[in-house]
Amino acid sequence: MKKLHSASIGAALLDAICAIRRIASASPLLWPLAMLLYVPAISRLAIVIGNSSARARARATIVLAHLRIGEIRRRDAAVVAKGSRSFWRLQAGIAGSFALVAAGLMATTIPLVYAQAQPASAKASTGNPVSSGNQTSSVGAQNSAPPVDVSVTSQAAHKFETNPILSLPDMLARQWVPGREDLARDYFPRIEDNQEHKLSLKETIYLALENNPGLQSVSLDPVAATESVKAANAVFDPQLSSQIDTEKEVTPVSSPFQNPGSITDVGKFYDWNFGMSKVLSGSNGTLGITFNNDRELTNSGFSPVNPVYTPTMVMSLSQPLSQNFGWQFATINVRLAESAQRSSQWNYASSVNDFVQRIGNDYWGVVGAEQSLQVADSALKFNTDLVRVNGNNVRLGMMAAVNLSEAMSAAATARANLSAARAGLEIARTTLRQDVALNHSGAMLAAEIEPLQQPDTKFGPLETDDDAFKAMLEDSPALAGLREAIRSALIQVKYAENQTLPSLNLGVQIGITSEAGNSKCTASGTIPAYANCYDPNGPITKPGTDNAAELPFGGDYGTALNSLFDFKFYDYAAVLGFSMPLDNAAAKAALAQAHVSYDQARMQYRQALYQAVLLVKSALANLRAYEEQVDATREATAYAAQSLHDTQAQFRVGMATTNTLLQYQSNLVTAQGNEVQADVGLENARLALWHAEGTLFGQFNIDFQVQNPRQSPWYSRF
Repeated sequence: MKKLHSASIGAALLDAICAIRRIASASPLLWPLAMLLYVPAISRLAIVIGNSSARARARATIVLAHLRIGEIRRRDAAVVAKGSRSFWRLQAGIAGSFALVAAGLMATTIPLVYAQAQPASAKASTGNPVSSGNQTSSVGAQNSAPPVDVSVTSQAAHKFETNPILSLPDMLARQWVPGREDLARDYFPRIEDNQEHKLSLKETIYLALENNPGLQSVSLDPVAATESVKAANAVFDPQLSSQIDTEKEVTPVSSPFQNPGSITDVGKFYDWNFGMSKVLSGSNGTLGITFNNDRELTNSGFSPVNPVYTPTMVMSLSQPLSQNFGWQFATINVRLAESAQRSSQWNYASSVNDFVQRIGNDYWGVVGAEQSLQVADSALKFNTDLVRVNGNNVRLGMMAAVNLSEAMSAAATARANLSAARAGLEIARTTLRQDVALNHSGAMLAAEIEPLQQPDTKFGPLETDDDAFKAMLEDSPALAGLREAIRSALIQVKYAENQTLPSLNLGVQIGITSEAGNSKCTASGTIPAYANCYDPNGPITKPGTDNAAELPFGGDYGTALNSLFDFKFYDYAAVLGFSMPLDNAAAKAALAQAHVSYDQARMQYRQALYQAVLLVKSALANLRAYEEQVDATREATAYAAQSLHDTQAQFRVGMATTNTLLQYQSNLVTAQGNEVQADVGLENARLALWHAEGTLFGQFNIDFQVQNPRQSPWYSRF
């Protein structure tokens, strides 16, 4: 037969009391009998009997321990222990029966005040989250979804670029349409997106990375920097030029022989000129070529070739030999732009790192707010029930009115706390939904995000400081961006050093020309020695004798072009120029500023490194502290719940006051709130450590690769 101990008797008493309470509540006729039987002495007697039963069991245990000592006494001890146990079991049974009857009678007058229930999402007795069967830990859920890539590729700028030829009609139309600068009106077809999405933390982060407009705005910084690289390369883009003009001049003659029979000198000029220049990416020199064409038509008699075509081709080179000259100096601005573009990528990665931590804090903020609301709601139910019980007892004259006032005050405080918890949850949910910005319906309030995960209070060995610092140096995007800034400052120093050199430039030019047109036989007052034609208006000569001259430039424009490359008519020039300020103050000041900027960049990196070490160290300390707090608050909640349970048992039998009961209930609420804060704080501490290390991307399978900003258009290769 199973032995009945005092603990079993206590459990049976509680079950019996609950049953009697339900019977008494259902039968109002038992209340007068309960009032007659309610005597404070009975309560004290029940407690004394229960304590006697416990002491009797303790005495029996002590006797058994003493009698087990010694091999010789073992048999005698067994006899004595058997008699003692029989005696004390009889005493405990009698006392328990009497206590059962007394407690049952008192239960009809003092209904049970149920212990404050643990909130659904708070910890159970084992300290584990109460959740669904398929609940996964935060880290496990983070590694289950496919990765997302947040890198900004060089092709991201293509959608902003336009074709200057194909887009010309639209551009011209926009230039002549009025009111194009007016801002678009904000239009929201809905105030709130009522859809609710139950998501894990990783899914929430992915949606936020995809939809948040603030982060999308930051992602355009590398795109703009990519265009800066193209602009830096554009200096090597060949420049084409052309000019077509016509001109007519009518002037009075200046000589009676200039235009016989007319007092005006009329000239018409036609020009069609072309040119191209290019900066050489190897030497930083400027190579140019021009092709000019002139056609002149005049009525002047002094023009032996009329009309005349004069094509000219000139090639030139301007090469710096000191300043603006050096190994890869021509592309130094390109390298500066590339460094700035890499810095913008790292800055964007740092913004993503901050944003992911913010979404994580928002997510766990909602979880913590929900659990805090459940704690506040459970506390209000407890206090409301206590008000009801104390109110009944006061109306029956079995309790002083001050107990009801205390209960009502506690209930009012619980209602205020519940309102504050509801407001906190509303704010937390709104913050999360607006940061995620999942808004497919164009509403002002984005879709609701309901967290699926609960804080993971399981933790393993914490990484060492050395491992955390190594991860920080390798993965922190903020430090990587500052290292790139140092590289950019070093390039600026190199540029400033070059500008302190004297300006020494070499200029070389060579040109060729030709002439063709309607070459006339022109006579003068005397017969020229090179007479090669006959002019009736010239000096009188013997028949068959030439008295005038005709230039050998007869032909048309094609003839002029053909004779251009005969190199019969050419010119060349070479120029060596030197200049330098006497003190060179501006260049030296710029160099000093570049050195200052370089040292500033190094010191800023060192300071950022110290701060990063501080953040990592603090995050490790906080994580260790929260791990200990999780265990400590879990135990505190269990002890507070047990203390409240024991106090309730005393309150039922009149051995505890309302004030004492409320104090223990307040302790339980505080312990539950501390446990919620510790659990959420543990998750936020993990996020803070990963953020300080720069390993948030890896923890949530977020891919980020710095894209090489180097571009090699065909014109930048020579």
